[in-house]
Amino acid sequence: MFIGDLRIHADAAALIDAVAQRWVELAATAINARGKFHVALSGGTTPLALYRRLTHPKFASRIAWDRIHVYFGDERTVPPDHSESNFHMAKEALLDHVPVPVAQIHRIEGELADPHVAAGKYIRELTANLPLSAQGVVQFDLLLLGVGGDGHTASLFPATPVLHERARLVEAVYVEKLEAWRITVTLPVIDHARHVLILVSGDGKAAIIRDVFTTRRAPPYPVQLINPQGVLEWHIDQAAAALLPKELHS
Repeated sequence: MFIGDLRIHADAAALIDAVAQRWVELAATAINARGKFHVALSGGTTPLALYRRLTHPKFASRIAWDRIHVYFGDERTVPPDHSESNFHMAKEALLDHVPVPVAQIHRIEGELADPHVAAGKYIRELTANLPLSAQGVVQFDLLLLGVGGDGHTASLFPATPVLHERARLVEAVYVEKLEAWRITVTLPVIDHARHVLILVSGDGKAAIIRDVFTTRRAPPYPVQLINPQGVLEWHIDQAAAALLPKELHS
C-alpha cells in the first residue's frame, strides 16, 4: 500500500527539525525558480510544534518570509480567533513571529454562516493566487498534512461525499461523528501539489500507520486515496512507526 518516500525519525523532536529543514529547502527552491513559495498549513499537535520550531533563528533566518504565501488545507467553522481555528493556531505559533506580509496570508473564512459560501470564496482565493500544474489544477509548492486515527487527512473523513469530489477545489463537508461542518481542500488539490509532507508522531498513531501502509481496505482510508503527481514524503517518528514491518524501516 505504500506510496511515497518514508522517512522515520528517532523521535518527535528529530521529526520536527527534519521537516523544518525541508521547509527551508523547498522554500529556497521555489523562490529561486518562481519568485514565490506557496505553502498550505495543517492543524494538529505535530504541525504546531513545527510552526514553533520555524520561528527559531536556526530556521527563520534562512527563509525569505516576504516571498511566502500561506494557505490552509482545512478549517473548522469557527471565527479566526477561536481556540479550535487552524488559522488561530498558526497565527499564534508562527505568523505573529515572522514577517509574512498580511496580504500573503490566505485564510479560510470559517466564521461565515454558510460553510458552502466559505468554500466558494476559498476556491476563488486559490485560483486568484496559485499557479497551475501541467494538468491545469492549482498547485502548492508544499502542502502539509497529518493523519487521524480513522485515516482521515485534512478534513477528508471516511464515508463523506467529499472523497468523491474531483471538480471543485474546496468543499464544505458535514462530518457526522463530529456533528460539525468542516471546509477542506479536495483530493485533486493534494494530488497536484509539488510536495506533500505528511507528519505523524506518537504511539497513538502506530496502529493507523501500520494499517495505512500494509492493508487494502474497501473502501480505503482517506489518506490512501492520495495519488500524488508530485513528491509525497511521510515523516514519522519511531513511536508512530513501531508496528510497521521491519522491511519498511530500512
